[in-house]
Amino acid sequence: MVPGPPHSKACVVLDGDDSCIAFARHWTVDYLTQLKDDHGPAVSERARDLAQLVVSELVTNAYKHAPGPARMELHATGDRLHITVCDSQPVLPSARAADPERVGQHGLEIVAAITDSLDIQPEAGGKCITARLPLTDTPTTTGKAV
Repeated sequence: MVPGPPHSKACVVLDGDDSCIAFARHWTVDYLTQLKDDHGPAVSERARDLAQLVVSELVTNAYKHAPGPARMELHATGDRLHITVCDSQPVLPSARAADPERVGQHGLEIVAAITDSLDIQPEAGGKCITARLPLTDTPTTTGKAV
């Protein structure tokens, strides 16, 4: 296990326009840069890129399918990044079966494939989706090797 910050958490509310998707990606990079500057864990370039992809997919889904603002939280523990997006849509999504003919609607499949775990939980007034991924490229014993 790579030593990391004791617990580093940040939260932002994303308004309902389409600029929130790009903002969330940039905010994630800023968070990971600050995390490294403050606590010194090795955040790989690959981890940064995957975190941006996960954030982009989850925030895009919230923007497209849920009215009102969404809340995004980034939480680093040890060598893991937890990305949580909560929105006002109470319907819990599920990854669809692979279909090479389908255009779009692959976001949850992508997130599930590139993260260690994906949890979707109902919450009062909506739902929260949490994805976890390693901050480094080092294989671990508590998740998928990367």
